[in-house]
Amino acid sequence: MTAARRENTDMPRSDKATRSGKPARAVAPWVRTRLRTAPWAACSLGLLVLVTVYLAAALPRAVDAYETKGLRHEIEAAAPRNSVIELTQPGGLGGTLSEREATVAPSTLLGKRDKLRSLLPEPLRTDPKQTVHGVRTIKRIDGLDKWLPRPDGLNPELVLSSPSDLTAHATVRKGRMPAGSARAPEAVVTAATAKSLGIKPGSVVHVPGVVNAEPVALTVTGIVEPRGIESAYWAVEPLLHTPALTPIVGDEVKYYWQGALLLSPASAPGMFSTTGEPEAYWRYMPTAGHLTARDVDRLEAALGSASAGPDLVSMRQVMGNTGALTTKLDEIVGSFRSMREAINPVVAVAVFGIGAVAAVVVAMTGGLFAARRDGELALLRSRGASLTGIGLRLLGETAAVAVPAAALGLVLAVATVRPPEVTGAPDAGAASAGLPLGPSILAAVLVALLAMLVLPLRAVVLHRRPRLHGGRDDLLTARPSRRRTVMELTLLVLAVGAVASLRLRGTGDSGDYLVSAAPVLVGVIAALVLVRIYPLPLRWLARPARRLRGAVGPLALARAGRSSSTGALPLLALVLALTTAAFGGSVLAGVADARDRAALLATGADARVDGSVEWTPLPPGLTESVRDTAGVRDLAPIQVEYGVAMPSFQGTAAQPMSAPLVGVEPGSYARLADRTDFGPFPAKLLASTGRGGKDTVADTERVLPAIASPAIAERLGSEPLEIVAAAGVFRVKVVAVRTTTPALTGEDFLVVNAADLTHPQPTALLVTGSSADGALDGAALRAAVTAKSDDFVVTLRTELRSTYVDSPLQTGAEEIYAAAIGAGAGYAIVAVLLSLMQSAPERNTLLARLRTMGLTRKQGRRLLGLEALPQAVLAALGGMLVGWATVPLLAPGIDLFRLALATAPGFAPLDSAPLRADPWSLVLPALGVVLLTGLAAAGQAWWAGRKGSIKELRAGDAR
Repeated sequence: MTAARRENTDMPRSDKATRSGKPARAVAPWVRTRLRTAPWAACSLGLLVLVTVYLAAALPRAVDAYETKGLRHEIEAAAPRNSVIELTQPGGLGGTLSEREATVAPSTLLGKRDKLRSLLPEPLRTDPKQTVHGVRTIKRIDGLDKWLPRPDGLNPELVLSSPSDLTAHATVRKGRMPAGSARAPEAVVTAATAKSLGIKPGSVVHVPGVVNAEPVALTVTGIVEPRGIESAYWAVEPLLHTPALTPIVGDEVKYYWQGALLLSPASAPGMFSTTGEPEAYWRYMPTAGHLTARDVDRLEAALGSASAGPDLVSMRQVMGNTGALTTKLDEIVGSFRSMREAINPVVAVAVFGIGAVAAVVVAMTGGLFAARRDGELALLRSRGASLTGIGLRLLGETAAVAVPAAALGLVLAVATVRPPEVTGAPDAGAASAGLPLGPSILAAVLVALLAMLVLPLRAVVLHRRPRLHGGRDDLLTARPSRRRTVMELTLLVLAVGAVASLRLRGTGDSGDYLVSAAPVLVGVIAALVLVRIYPLPLRWLARPARRLRGAVGPLALARAGRSSSTGALPLLALVLALTTAAFGGSVLAGVADARDRAALLATGADARVDGSVEWTPLPPGLTESVRDTAGVRDLAPIQVEYGVAMPSFQGTAAQPMSAPLVGVEPGSYARLADRTDFGPFPAKLLASTGRGGKDTVADTERVLPAIASPAIAERLGSEPLEIVAAAGVFRVKVVAVRTTTPALTGEDFLVVNAADLTHPQPTALLVTGSSADGALDGAALRAAVTAKSDDFVVTLRTELRSTYVDSPLQTGAEEIYAAAIGAGAGYAIVAVLLSLMQSAPERNTLLARLRTMGLTRKQGRRLLGLEALPQAVLAALGGMLVGWATVPLLAPGIDLFRLALATAPGFAPLDSAPLRADPWSLVLPALGVVLLTGLAAAGQAWWAGRKGSIKELRAGDAR
């Protein structure tokens, strides 16, 4: 009955197909059938594509986000006097007083302020709340009154300024706010100015006038206290709120006061009667919340046009023909650009490394699927299936999984990596600060294409001609083809060229991707070389293993040698992952080391205590108080005298030269130099002569042993020469040469024993902490110092180190490297699992058959572990060697300075931060690979032991 029902069901289909002349529609479509047959494989591929697309799509968005944050940080963190955009229009002397009053009337200046702000080109935008306008004198004028302070007989110099909205930015302490007029100007002064210049409410200050040389009288009506002196209103011109005692350097140093009088807007026209050369000004503070990293070129072009271009012409129509725009914002943007150009090539190395690892792992997944379905595809090919038909069906099968996974990964990347918040825009829709989608979409498409094409292409290549079954395809018997040899030689040439280019030119060319791919190319060559030499150690070990007791060892080596010749991909993935981890770990370690060394060189120890003014001697009891502070292990008192003239063995023929003279206590200072590795020396080199102190004033012939920098040592020569300093007059003889010393960050120095000086008086303390990292309790140390004197400053190494990381560019690049290391580790795990899964059915069958011959479960675990370890050990050794070789190969072309330190070379204690191999980054990932492989093999053996052996022992069953 069943047969009849089947016959009745089939007949109409056959008749219908015959009548139409077309083949019958398949009952079970290929893609749906395959996905239902192997759901776990489809889910695994989809998950891998999802994660890979997410990482690839999130990368450009993350880079753009931290670059945007970096640009905004550079502008917002800059000092107001550097970032302010200032427009000025010098005032002339022509016209009547009423005409001049009209040009600087508050309503006129306010109207021009709004017009000028609207003329600033995009993407320049300013904060209206921090906009200031007014009139000021650009030339300081003398205060003529006899009661004004004159430290060295010089008249104080005053700036007259009438900033807008003074009432909102200052609080009246005495008197009242100024009113006045052009003929009777009134002003106020800040509390600091009143204290220093002796000004009181009601005081009249006279300044030189231009009309008949009669002085102009300015009546001070009150004293005010500035509110928020760090705001742009006061910070752009600090003299407005705080007077300065300024030196004049000549044959002798003389000091005079500089201060400011704050006039009312109604009194501003009175400045035209003085010799101060008044000008109108408008100050705009730029906002950065709407800017993105892609606006750098536009921003530089806008600044150039506003400073000396078409936009300046438009603004001069409002200001006047002599109006000008000045700002240092272009220097801030240029500094950001230079830092980005220095950091991006270093980041590109990590991006290429993790990208190569991900591509290899995705290719391995396709290779695994092709190997698992080799028999199925061979059967289809033998029954007449075309390569085109097989390839298109496999393409549709992988596309059904890869395309949705890639789309989901792209959506997750867009949803999770958000652009920085937009602030400072006129309205929400006016600023387009979103992250670009183009690079993310392109990355997602490339990953999806790779995942879709690997399986069909590999199947088409393997089955392009019929193959015999049963032939060996392992590493011991495989012979590389000519095509493979040519490909490997091509990659070798590319790798050598990239490494040579990087060593010669460095990473400065951000568009040279071959240079950034140099570590990847070196890893590829190393992996291919390792695959070629892999059979040799197996052959060497095979004969000695035969003499061992038991069959597990020889069988494991034989099985390792019988592994598929396609094992180059797992080896390549592991080597690239280990190389990326080693290189990335070395970069992060180099950055941390550079920061540590720069901070240590700047302080000389874990903490430094010195005076706020040079040559301030330590007060009595300070040394003992610091020594008794909790957490202090050791301290070294030093005496530093700057600007000491250095004699020369050439006499007066040599050019004048000065350098700091450092007096030290040899024992403590030698210990410090040894701990910091800054010019270590034995303490006996600076052994005391026994002649020092005030009693040796007349003994100018005594010779002190000295440690000098190379330039000073070359200048002094080998004979004792006389040094004339405030610390005494004596002769020195250089006994050692060092390039650095803890007491100073400069290049030149001369170190002697402080006990031999005529006037020994320590001026600083170098403190060493007792903890392993040298951290000190800053509060306790500062309390101990402040209890003795308020004139000394405590500088902690840890606090100084934190100042070197103040840009999102730095932290963002470090996060990219950390993410690359983590992703590389994840892909290495996947590579190990894929490598084991590829031969899992064959291993399960082997274990089942060996169990029938008496193999125990323990021996089975040992067998699988020993079989998997040779390739893992080879990959670990190869990765360590390649990582160790790549770092010194590429180090001459990579400088981590801008990534490690926030400032430019020449403004930090270090001038360079070279890349060095980090031992932990080399060893730990390699050991992790070996351990992971062993655990995975043991887990596979345990899982196979739990299952029955009936399926594996079926004769002729290929499942």
